[in-house]
Amino acid sequence: MFNTSRTAPAPASLAARQKYDSADVYEALSEIFFDKCYICETKEPHDINVEHFDAHMKDLDKKFDWSNLYLACSRCNNIKRAEFNDILDCCDGAVDVFRAIKHVPPITPYAKSVRLVAMVTDGRTVRSCQLLEKVFNSDHTANKRVSGAFLRRKVFDQYNLLLDEIGSYYEPAATDVDKERALERMKVLIRRSAPYSAFIRWCILDDAELSEMLEGLMD
Repeated sequence: MFNTSRTAPAPASLAARQKYDSADVYEALSEIFFDKCYICETKEPHDINVEHFDAHMKDLDKKFDWSNLYLACSRCNNIKRAEFNDILDCCDGAVDVFRAIKHVPPITPYAKSVRLVAMVTDGRTVRSCQLLEKVFNSDHTANKRVSGAFLRRKVFDQYNLLLDEIGSYYEPAATDVDKERALERMKVLIRRSAPYSAFIRWCILDDAELSEMLEGLMD
């Protein structure tokens, strides 16, 4: 998960209380959430939803509340539903959602699961960790098994990009220029706007040398 800020004003279409997912809402949310699902961090997912962070349960105030609308892929929206209503809010500037849950990437493209670890024990963090475990590892239906495996492969692909740069940085014959180029590319991979940035950031934090140079950029 990643932190972001809801700086845009409420889109004009919400005032009519007829649709909560009009084009202006999608456009504003896409900018706020970097074109990513706020739960799994898939970039530009094929099937995107305007999701209610706090399930509206036919409450019109919640249904059209701009602060309650988030960008989620259909898979995450389907898994979250009202079951995971009390989770970490990535738009809450007082909460570091990235550091609250350690994301451990799959070590092969066909790994059966990824590991998520709650770093604190408050209820919202634990519930968020449970949600992420279902998102990345659920296999209770044929659809979830296939889509989960596809999601883990996409995470691995991004992780593999990081491994390439780490290899370049630590290559025995690497020059200062080679190392600087590798670092610059790692800086791109850890941006909040990058896909699966939480996985990549936690890999960097586990490296004694790289974490000293890059942790300060993990806003």
